[in-house]
Amino acid sequence: MLRLRWGLRVVSCGLSAPGSAACGGPWRRLRSVLTMAEDLRAAVASSTKRLNSSSEVVERLEENGHQNKRLKRDADEEDAEDQSKKSPKRKIVLLMAYSGKGYHGMQRNVGSSQFKTIEDDLVSALVQSGCIPENHGEDMKKMSFQRCARTDKGVSAAGQIVSLKVRLIDDILEKINNHLPSHIRILGLKRVTGGFNSKNKCDARTYSYMLPTFAFAHKDHDVQEEVYRLDKETLAKVNKLLVCYKGTHNFHNFTSQKGPRDPSAKRYIMEMYCGEPFVRENMEFAVIRVKGQSFMMHQIRKMIGLVIAIVKGYAAESIIERSWGEEKVDVPKAPGLGLVLERVHFEKYNRRFGNDGLHEPLEWTEEEEKIAVFKEQYIYPTIINTEREEKSMANWLNTLSIHDFNSSAVGMQANNKNSKNSSDLEGSDGCDDDSD
Repeated sequence: MLRLRWGLRVVSCGLSAPGSAACGGPWRRLRSVLTMAEDLRAAVASSTKRLNSSSEVVERLEENGHQNKRLKRDADEEDAEDQSKKSPKRKIVLLMAYSGKGYHGMQRNVGSSQFKTIEDDLVSALVQSGCIPENHGEDMKKMSFQRCARTDKGVSAAGQIVSLKVRLIDDILEKINNHLPSHIRILGLKRVTGGFNSKNKCDARTYSYMLPTFAFAHKDHDVQEEVYRLDKETLAKVNKLLVCYKGTHNFHNFTSQKGPRDPSAKRYIMEMYCGEPFVRENMEFAVIRVKGQSFMMHQIRKMIGLVIAIVKGYAAESIIERSWGEEKVDVPKAPGLGLVLERVHFEKYNRRFGNDGLHEPLEWTEEEEKIAVFKEQYIYPTIINTEREEKSMANWLNTLSIHDFNSSAVGMQANNKNSKNSSDLEGSDGCDDDSD
């Protein structure tokens, strides 16, 4: 606009010199305006330069801020990785020993606090020690947890094995045991293959059954419990009967809810024998050991119950072989007190992985002394004191007379009903190894 207006004025002045009288005034004003315009352009350019500079500063600050965040995030990730490297998750097995009195078995019942189990205390200790996160305790599948044998109410263990994934923290056994009651101990730990499952990889299980020897006294002899001592002839007869169980037989009469033609009722027994008697607190005891591929619910207690019935004179020796046939036989079930999971065996796994240079064989020779000490401190005293106080074996022996060992399924229901109260109070033997 200024250029147009002053341009017209310059034209109207013709070719007169800038200093002439005719155009002197306009030329002076024009120079003044041009000077002002030049100053304005310089000011605008300076402002623009400052704005550009400020924008660059802001961009640099923002860039630095993002870079700092990235650096912090990377540092946090590195710290997490370092922590993970310090405590990596690995598949392991734990060797457990526990006294089962006061517990409703080994297996945890998630969501039910009414019946306390061994696994309730174990999982709590694993969480508190930092071996597993809390949500793994709520959902045990997240740590790939598996027990080798599911012991039932009141049943103890000296060699239970569980497999799971944990953080391998420093002093892991000590920290777990610090959060466990004294009657539950973790005695050993070994690394295993990633796909290891303690139940499926187990070749065999060994149980023991500790009982007072007066259980073998003949029914026609009046004996005093604390005075009775088992003679060699009777012990030999007991072992003669126990060895009959060796091999593969149809044990449908030694469990419940299995028919004679159910293939799963056939079980393989590797050995079964009764050891030399010993005296504890003025009462004589003996320990029966049985090793088998797997056991069904109540099977061991019924195997022992039937041998006791024969030795005491209630049943004929032929009943053992008859019980493997299709006929339904009335087999008494010995009390649950005294049953202990002694050891689980992983012979195939040991042959394949035990000497591969990466894994150890699942054998516990170095822990044998700790196992023996635990049994002497917690398992045997519990069995002995409970037997003396509650007389579970003596009470059960009084029910043998109501069994009809020649009866068929028709006449058995009344006998089973009468003996249920005395034999089931101790809980089942918990040898339901194959029905988890």
